[in-house]
Amino acid sequence: MMGGMSNTAMATQQHANPREDFGWTLGVLVRNYQNASTAAMGEFPHGARGYQVLVAVASGEQPNQLALAQHLGIDRTVMTYLVDDFVKANLVERQLNPADRRARMVVATETGLAMLAELQRSVATAEEAVLGALEAEERAVFRSLLRRIACETPDVTDHDLGACAAVEEMLGTGK
Repeated sequence: MMGGMSNTAMATQQHANPREDFGWTLGVLVRNYQNASTAAMGEFPHGARGYQVLVAVASGEQPNQLALAQHLGIDRTVMTYLVDDFVKANLVERQLNPADRRARMVVATETGLAMLAELQRSVATAEEAVLGALEAEERAVFRSLLRRIACETPDVTDHDLGACAAVEEMLGTGK
C-alpha cells in the first residue's frame, strides 16, 4: 500500500473524476447537443423528430407514409399526426402515388424545402458551437470516429431498427 491507501481506495480515487467517466462525458455532450439543436429549431413543428421527418420526406426515398414511419422507427399512428401537422403548416403534401393509385406519397412543398434548408444551416451552426472546443480538423476526425462507432459497433440491444443504416440512407451518406 502506498501511503496507507488500499488498492481499492486508489482505484476509487482514480475514477472519482466525472470528467474521466465515459457515460458522464457522453451525457454532457448529448445534453449540450439537444439543447443547442432544440434552440436552433425554434418553433419548428415537433422539434427534432419533425426535423428528421422532413429530412426523410425531402429525400423522396420512402414511397408512402407507412414506409416513412418504418424507416424512422416512428409508430404509424404518430406519423399520421406528424404528417397532418406538416400538411397544415404547408411543409408537405400527400399526393397520389402514380405507381399505386391506392397509396399516397408524402412530398415536401417548396415551403418545406426552404424551411429544411434554413433548419439545416441552424443545426450545423449549433453543432459547430457544441464542438467549439475542437479545432476544425479535430471536429472532422471526431465526427468520423463517432460515425464509425455508431455504424460499426454491433448493436448491444435487442432492437433491430438498423438506426445507422436508416440515418445514412436518409442523409444520402451510405458507405
